Amino acid sequence: MKTITDCVHDILRHEPFLEDALSRDIINYSSLAIDLTPQVEKVLRKKVKPGSIIMALRRYSPKRIKQSHSLRNLGDIVVRSGITEYTFLNSNSILTSQSNLLNAVKDNSKTYFTYSSNFQESNILVSSSLKEVVENHFKNETCISISDNLSSMSIELPEDNSKTVGLYFYIFKLLAYEGIPVFEIISTSNYFTLFLEKDFVNKAFLLLNEIKSK
Repeated sequence: MKTITDCVHDILRHEPFLEDALSRDIINYSSLAIDLTPQVEKVLRKKVKPGSIIMALRRYSPKRIKQSHSLRNLGDIVVRSGITEYTFLNSNSILTSQSNLLNAVKDNSKTYFTYSSNFQESNILVSSSLKEVVENHFKNETCISISDNLSSMSIELPEDNSKTVGLYFYIFKLLAYEGIPVFEIISTSNYFTLFLEKDFVNKAFLLLNEIKSK
């Protein structure tokens, strides 16, 4: 049977921003306890006093991730606009469609093209100028969605990025605090690319440069 402490700690472990604020001692326990009371009562199915939640909060020891100096070593940020994303349902013929598309755009070095796939869907992110080409080669595939007016923001990662704890956490935390939604993400060993709606690109660019300067 769950105790009040178990319940409170479970809630906090699933609230990374709240947990981060607790680790920095910038939250009033009384106010937080009042805010958490309805959630705790719903799980325990009984009335709970805020004082009991305060005691549970004081017993909680959140892990604080130390910001790595690697964030200062982020490389150049390259922004590209005019990108369209297609999502197709996987089929027996989709690899053939992909191969035909790659063959059609292989000599077009100035356009953007990237392809990713999982066991259910395949995504294509291309320069909007290639829309007609994509739609021609995938006309027999099932298109789930099309999204226009996207921009990509590619960031060169530091050499030790695979050993850097919290690298992506701080990037996403800053974007989330500023209300910037991330439409799509693609990463390789040395580069990390965000795809955003065009209205958020300038603000995201300034924020990421802010990370590098700290």
